Amino acid sequence: MNAVVINEVGPRDGLQNIEAVLSVSERFELIRSIEKSGIQSLEIGSFVNPKVVPSMSGTEELIKRLGAKSNYSVLIPNTKGFDIAVENNVKEICLVLCVTDSMNIRNINKSVSESTIEFKEIIKRAKIKDIKTKCYISVAFHCPYDGKVDLGHVSNLTNKIIDFGIDEIVIADTIGKANPMEVKLLFKELLRDNPANLFSAHFHDTNALGLANVFASLDQGINKFDACIGGLGGCPFAPGSSGNLPTEDLVSLLSMMNVNTGIDIDALIKTREIASRLTSLSLKGRII
Repeated sequence: MNAVVINEVGPRDGLQNIEAVLSVSERFELIRSIEKSGIQSLEIGSFVNPKVVPSMSGTEELIKRLGAKSNYSVLIPNTKGFDIAVENNVKEICLVLCVTDSMNIRNINKSVSESTIEFKEIIKRAKIKDIKTKCYISVAFHCPYDGKVDLGHVSNLTNKIIDFGIDEIVIADTIGKANPMEVKLLFKELLRDNPANLFSAHFHDTNALGLANVFASLDQGINKFDACIGGLGGCPFAPGSSGNLPTEDLVSLLSMMNVNTGIDIDALIKTREIASRLTSLSLKGRII
């Protein structure tokens, strides 16, 4: 099996839904520790309204301290966020498109159709600026408001974003209710007309199926996954969304399968201890 890339989302997704609000210096410390483990891809923050998500306040200052690197991505909700990303020389942006109006309106106050139109223009502008783009297809399996999502609808919406010229699609089980069969079926459908290297996957571990869903994705040829140190996180607009798949668990599983990640598990455990101290939370994975 080829090497697997792990994208660490702790500094953004991990911190956005916890009580503690870390300072820029604390976020900087966490990111530097993550990097020492060998992780090469990080989502470091977002340009969202700090009144709505206080934990992401100061992301511009954080980027200035870290430097705008090609392996750092920042989530943006809209055109205003894109403009801020351009001003800060961000190299990769992450868009979030929920597949149901119920969720998308709660998340970014726009319908799916409105966001789709806006994202088309953002992707076009990003290409001109040589900024890499990825789009989260959020609640791709189950919506906390509408229940199970139709596979055909998800496929059609995803292919529309692909047609806009997106660089990467992240299939996101936002509330952690997907099972391996659902994951397999969705990727089978998406891979009918698209290459596997266009996709990555983002799993929450609500029902303890995160690792099983990774295995199902690997079986379909997907080799890039989001994960979060200590299993932190959850979406503030998605009731029932618990933490992300712990990075240390994912690295452990892949190591058992002799799959190379280039990540030092002992360094990850030290990072988890730092994250526990900074967030005042007791963090632990399911494996270690």
